[in-house]
Amino acid sequence: MAYRLGVDVGGTFTDLFLVDEAGGPRQWRVKTPSTPADPSQGVLAGVRRICAEAGIGPEAIGNLVHGTTVATNAVLESKGARVGLITTRGFGQILHLARSQTPGPLAGWIIMVKPDPPASLADTREAVERMDARGETLVPVDREQVSEAIRELVGSGVESLTVSLINAYVDGRHEREIAALVEELYPGFPVTISSDVLPEFREYERTLTACMNSYVRPHVAAYVEGLQSSLQGLGVRSELDILRSDAGVMTPREASRNPVYGVLSGPSGGVAGALHVAARAGFPDVLTFDMGGTSTDVSLCQGGEPTIGRETTIGQFHIKVPSVDVHTVGAGGGSIAHVPQLTRALRVGPESAGADPGPAAYGKGGTAPTVTDANVVVGHLPPRLIGGEMELDPEAARTAVAQVADAIGLSVDQAAEGILAIVNENMAGALRVISVQRGHDPREFALVAFGGAGPLHANAVAELMGSFPVIVPPSPGLLCALGDLVADFRNEFAQTLIRLTREASAVEVERILDELEGRARAWMDAESIAAERQSVTFVADMRYHGQGYEIPVPLERDVAVLDGRFNALHEQLYGFRMPDTASEIVNLRAIGAGVRPSPELPRAGRGDADAAAAIADRGEILFRGERRPTPVYDRAALRPGHRLAGPAIVTEFDSTTVVLPGYAAEVDETFCILIRPEEGRA
Repeated sequence: MAYRLGVDVGGTFTDLFLVDEAGGPRQWRVKTPSTPADPSQGVLAGVRRICAEAGIGPEAIGNLVHGTTVATNAVLESKGARVGLITTRGFGQILHLARSQTPGPLAGWIIMVKPDPPASLADTREAVERMDARGETLVPVDREQVSEAIRELVGSGVESLTVSLINAYVDGRHEREIAALVEELYPGFPVTISSDVLPEFREYERTLTACMNSYVRPHVAAYVEGLQSSLQGLGVRSELDILRSDAGVMTPREASRNPVYGVLSGPSGGVAGALHVAARAGFPDVLTFDMGGTSTDVSLCQGGEPTIGRETTIGQFHIKVPSVDVHTVGAGGGSIAHVPQLTRALRVGPESAGADPGPAAYGKGGTAPTVTDANVVVGHLPPRLIGGEMELDPEAARTAVAQVADAIGLSVDQAAEGILAIVNENMAGALRVISVQRGHDPREFALVAFGGAGPLHANAVAELMGSFPVIVPPSPGLLCALGDLVADFRNEFAQTLIRLTREASAVEVERILDELEGRARAWMDAESIAAERQSVTFVADMRYHGQGYEIPVPLERDVAVLDGRFNALHEQLYGFRMPDTASEIVNLRAIGAGVRPSPELPRAGRGDADAAAAIADRGEILFRGERRPTPVYDRAALRPGHRLAGPAIVTEFDSTTVVLPGYAAEVDETFCILIRPEEGRA
């Protein structure tokens, strides 16, 4: 496994990061245009190009990990499979009853367009069977009746089947029996059973998540199979691993069987990469700040671990899958600035110019003023991007921003700075959501900036948040691809156990944890993960008795400490605890992780602080209403120990870093740029 390749497919570019583990910490990076009609074509083009740049054949790649948005796009674009649903008799409308909600203030529900569930009533059949809440069979599966229902659904043209029976979270044997009938009648037909995907109580959430798995399953399976076949045609012999939504890795078999676990594959790669570089730099508590062309993703990580949520939103659906807790705001380099006629107040986003035509500075016909255009006007962006592959048009950028300036009676420079100030506040607002609003002081966290535009705005956003140092890793625009390489194999195994903690039997909890650990170990053994690389951790989902939501609480097999931990977490998240109300266990889960070796990245001792030799250019760049002479550094020439006093601009292949006046940047031993306030600055 000398060469390892991480591949991340974005909306505009496909990023590839190749490392050589045998010949020292050598690495290569490539950005190629994405091909939305068939993302695999962009991947294949990137593999050819990066292998050529490294001077190796594709057969030398020993490990390839892929972060993909295929499942996400299938949902957002309503291009999934036609799903058939088999549920318990009397529960055929489970997806249509759903959960009550208020979609907006006042009479917002009147104009709400309710989304169609992934399985229609016409494609739903009720099975004669029933199991009680203790897992006892009340009515056995009527095999003849269910077989007829299967024939009707498949004969009508459904492309995949979901089996979700009432109380199957306690025992899935009825679901497995029906799945076996499907295999007997139609060998190889894709079928999802809810007790495999989400063995937890709450029938609607379990059924919806299982149906969403069926909805994206044929599309993802075809993509994974086709890409792996094409890679083998190129000469790649390694298996194609897929990134999960919880920053873990799954095999192509698991990705084809349960693709719903990868619906947020892309953002999780960035968080994994950010955690890795921050830990190497000595900062385990970080806020991640990933700013791209359309949106910005932020997340909070503590103790070197990402925050994992139990529910995520894709389009208009709330599905329960473990995923990195990422908050997204519509603020990116392509966000359009506008002045509404009614308020005459400058607004930025969420509408984006996208990649085509893109910002006016791209010279592709775009005329709307964007954040990128504002950065060009003030001079924060150089005239050439991606190593000179993309030329920017400063005059087109000024013409676009002039539309805003004329509308509000400002100069072009003032309008450009106003656009940047507003988008920075928008992104700081997203960071407050995942920090301040959840009981965390952002001043206790470093800020890891990545994505194509993250380092451009990170210093200004950190100034608003008080989060220092700002950490700009090497190749920040390709950090998601690096994150693919540092992620470990991961899977979760859960069982519902609703017990007041004071009534929970230590023996009963221990028995369930032993069973869950056994399932986790069996899964890792089946994936050929060596015993010394296996680890299992435990979590209890808890709530106050009567609440409708849970909090994951770390568990080390000691039930006695759960009350105290839960109360402390609840107070941190919501600002209060309820000592007179009993706490309750809802679910127990085991998280199995197969540790993979992380790629070796460059590290060097500190040298001279003088970075003058790395200055590639100088310019009159606008900062806080004043154009100041500013050095422009070539990051490739920066070495550990170099110190840059603000204002300064650092350019590299895939991103640009801005150091504001009053701040100083230093290159650490891991080649990260660390930005801090100068001494004496609050």
